[in-house]
Amino acid sequence: MTYQPLAATAAATDYQRNWVKQLRTQITSGTQYAFVNADTPHELFHAMDMPIVTNQWWSAVIAAKQLSQYYFDYMQAEGFHERLARYSSLPLIAELEGDAERQPWGGLPKPAMLCARLSADDHGKIFSLWAEQTGAHLTLLSAPAVPDPDPEWWSRARVDWEELYHTDRLDLMVGEFETLIADIEALTGRRFDPEAFARYMDAIDRQEAIFEEASDLVATAPQCPIRIAEQIPNVMIPQWHRGSDWAIDHAQRFRDELAERVEAGVSVVEDEKIRMMWIGAGLWFDTSFYAAFEESHGAAFVWSMYLPFAADGYRRASNGDPLRALAARVSAMNEQLHQPPWINAWMVEQARKYRIDVALMLIPQHDRFSGHGSLYAKAALEAAGVKVIEVWSDMVDQRDWDRDAVVRRITPVLDAVLEEKHLT
Repeated sequence: MTYQPLAATAAATDYQRNWVKQLRTQITSGTQYAFVNADTPHELFHAMDMPIVTNQWWSAVIAAKQLSQYYFDYMQAEGFHERLARYSSLPLIAELEGDAERQPWGGLPKPAMLCARLSADDHGKIFSLWAEQTGAHLTLLSAPAVPDPDPEWWSRARVDWEELYHTDRLDLMVGEFETLIADIEALTGRRFDPEAFARYMDAIDRQEAIFEEASDLVATAPQCPIRIAEQIPNVMIPQWHRGSDWAIDHAQRFRDELAERVEAGVSVVEDEKIRMMWIGAGLWFDTSFYAAFEESHGAAFVWSMYLPFAADGYRRASNGDPLRALAARVSAMNEQLHQPPWINAWMVEQARKYRIDVALMLIPQHDRFSGHGSLYAKAALEAAGVKVIEVWSDMVDQRDWDRDAVVRRITPVLDAVLEEKHLT
C-alpha cells in the first residue's frame, strides 16, 4: 500500500499558516507582543492573551527560508565567538544585521517584552543584547539545578513533582512567575484570572493525554504508520496553541487518523526492516532527509522527541495549585531533553518502547547546552543494544550539513543491520 500523507497534516499546516498571518497582522499593526524562549512559561502569555513569538520557532522560520548561511557568515564577520548556540542566536543576529527587508515578514517589530529562562550560558546575554537593541522589557527566569535528578524522572513528574523538583526550587520559580504575571498585567492592562488559568491547565493535560495515546499507537504498530516529518507538525503546531479548543480537537483528529491507519495496515515502508530514531531538534532546512533510507534499506524514522515528550514533558497534575504545576512543567524541560542523567534513561526507555535499531544523534557542536551531554545518552543507548550514529551538525546552520557525506556514513551501518537481521 503506497504511503499517503495524513489529512491531519494538511489541517495542521493550514491552521498554522492562517494563524501566522493573523499573528503577523497583529504585531505589525501595533499590538504589544512578547519574544520568548521555547522553555519559558508560554501558558502565562496565552492565558492573558498576549501574543508571543518564540525564539527557536522564528529561528526555524529563518532557516527554512534558506537565510541562515547569510546571517551566520555575518555573525562570524562581526566577531561573535564560534561556540554561540546557533538555534538560539539566529534571530538576534538577524536583528543586529539590521536589514529588515531581508528577513521573513520584513523583520519583526520591536517587542514589548523579552523573556528567557537561564537554562544555557548564552541565553541571558542573547536576550540582554536584544533588550539593548530594542528597549523591550527584559525578564530572565532562573534555572536552578536539581541536586539529585532522578534518571527515570518521567515516571514521577506527572504527579509526584513536588518531591522530584524540590520545594525550594518550585518556590523560587512560582515567585518569578508571579512577577512575570504582574509585568504582563502592566503591559497589557489585563488581569490574571486564577480560576480560568486552572481550567486552561486542565485542558492542556487532556491534550497531552491524547498525544500519549498517539505515541503508543506509533510505538506498538507492527510497522510505522507515519513519517516523522508529519509527526512533528501534528504535534508541535498544537503545542504552540496548547489547551485551546482547536489544539485539543486536532490532537483527537491526529490520534484517530493514526488509529485508522494502523488498523488498515498503512505504513511508511511496505516491508519495514529497520526502525530508526532521530535525536535532537528537527533538521529544519532539510526535512526530506528523514525519507532518505526508505527505499534503499526499508528503514523508517519512527521516533522524534516531539510526540513522546508531549506526555512525559508536559503532563503535570495540578495537585490543587496550577501555577505550581506549571513551575514543575517548566522547571527542567530543556534539561530533560538534553542533559545527563535526565536524558540517558529516557532515551533508552523510548528506544525499547519504539523497538529502535539505529539512532541518529544530532549534535550541534556550537550549542554547549544541547550538544555536550549527547555522548552520555549515546553510551546509554549503545549499552542497550542500539546502534548510534553521531551527526555533528546544527538544526538551523546548513553550512555544517553535508547530506551526501552523512548518507555515506549511515549506509554501511544500515547494511550491517540488515545483514545481522538476515543471519538471525
